[in-house]
Amino acid sequence: MGYGTVSRLFHWATVLIVFIMIPVGLTMVQDVPKPTRDKLFILHKGLGAVFLVLILARLAWRLGHPPPPPPADMPRAQRRAAATVHALLYLVLLVMAVSGYVRVTTGGFPIELLNALGVPPLLPKDEAVSKIASGIHDAGKTLLIILIALHIGAALYHGLARRDGILARMWPPWPRRSGV
Repeated sequence: MGYGTVSRLFHWATVLIVFIMIPVGLTMVQDVPKPTRDKLFILHKGLGAVFLVLILARLAWRLGHPPPPPPADMPRAQRRAAATVHALLYLVLLVMAVSGYVRVTTGGFPIELLNALGVPPLLPKDEAVSKIASGIHDAGKTLLIILIALHIGAALYHGLARRDGILARMWPPWPRRSGV
């Protein structure tokens, strides 16, 4: 039994945005020319705003649509590890989205995409809060990268070594060519 279409779309949209945001976020704080840095910040903030909406919608969907149960022969330790990593991924993704928004708005910086849509900042400028949010966001990126590596490693283990159907449950349901 696999995940439904909506759950898969949420998963792969999350993957796409996160896999763009991580390298953009890591690059924008390096020594790059100012015009490039400005464009990277605008992209990161815009994707972050979209991602905040996406992760909230995904969490709401997940509450009403629990995941399929793991295979009956999956060891209990692996079940616990999978549940823990999934819970931490959701938590860290949400914390990253919220801390990024708080850092930018309380720092007095624009989120150009939201401004273009007429959405005003929801928080007043407050440098102390911005600094705390920045620290949370910075620490969260390392934890997020570790969790993603664990998640991908486990998916590959299940898909390539165990071949127990775990990977196929979330893999996009692309049509398969016969004879392949």
